[in-house]
Amino acid sequence: MNFSQIYDKNCPILLNDFLAYMINVKAKSINTVLGYKVDLKLFLKYIKYIKQGIYNNDINIDEIEINDINIDFIKNITLYDIYSFVNYVTVERQNSSYARARKIAAIRSFFNYLEKKVKLINDNPAKDLESPKISKRHPVYLTLEQSKKLIEAIDGKHKERDYAIIMLFLNCGLRLSELVGIDIDRIKGDTLTVIGKGNKERTVYLNNACIDAINRYLEVRPKDAVDEKALFLSERKKRINKRTVEIIVKKYIKKAGLYDEKYTPHKLRHTAATLMYKYGNVDIRALQQILGHESVSTTQIYTHIDDDKLRKAVNANPLSSVMFTKQEESEE
Repeated sequence: MNFSQIYDKNCPILLNDFLAYMINVKAKSINTVLGYKVDLKLFLKYIKYIKQGIYNNDINIDEIEINDINIDFIKNITLYDIYSFVNYVTVERQNSSYARARKIAAIRSFFNYLEKKVKLINDNPAKDLESPKISKRHPVYLTLEQSKKLIEAIDGKHKERDYAIIMLFLNCGLRLSELVGIDIDRIKGDTLTVIGKGNKERTVYLNNACIDAINRYLEVRPKDAVDEKALFLSERKKRINKRTVEIIVKKYIKKAGLYDEKYTPHKLRHTAATLMYKYGNVDIRALQQILGHESVSTTQIYTHIDDDKLRKAVNANPLSSVMFTKQEESEE
């Protein structure tokens, strides 16, 4: 991974050093580190905004320069300041509990790095920082019939490529970043090696539908690709990017008459997991491995989605057929 992808001349040296540490030592993925950068830049801009009275000048927080921030500035940040920032993103930016929790995780990691790894601060203001409770929501997914409608809607100039993309989402439960990162040489027979969260390699098993879709696409894939290794190519014959895939998915969702803002590539990952759990009798541990989840608790959201199984389980109770009968009073 090239550090130039995340280095930002508009960031303080301390922040750039922290981001380099997260990549080179902690082996965090590029997407995770980019997320940290966005959250911590906003955090430092807000702190400068309240600490130096910049708000008197009626300046937009996003426009505040932070590349001059040094360790002395950092040492003056308090727990109260951090909670003030959390309140700001809640009220002014309408951040969800999930978004706030992500920002808090980035802030904790940053201050832990300064305290324990490079020992630039003695007092860690984020040590007692609490994270908001995140309510677990049932995943949004397509039903089996809706999934078939989506597949049938695929056509056009790039139908072989788009068909292969949708089939990999629906059959393998890939993350968006994993799909765009697929290299041709990582496909061996019925196995595919992808790079998941935290730069961890994972083996994905391909069923016949996926193998057939990939082979049909490879027959028409441009031979003069700019990115020779990349499986999926854009119109310019470069590796397809995430935004293009999002547009492709939305296009076919709408064409299939299933249009909903909630149906994203990630929701197709939910769909794959749901279909495997509902129709494949997949063990929760096996599903965890297939999806590349760090913890089985993340996978357990799929155990609450099958109303039919719950209904059948209740009806299978041997007492389900016992009916209330009013006992007649005995005649005297």
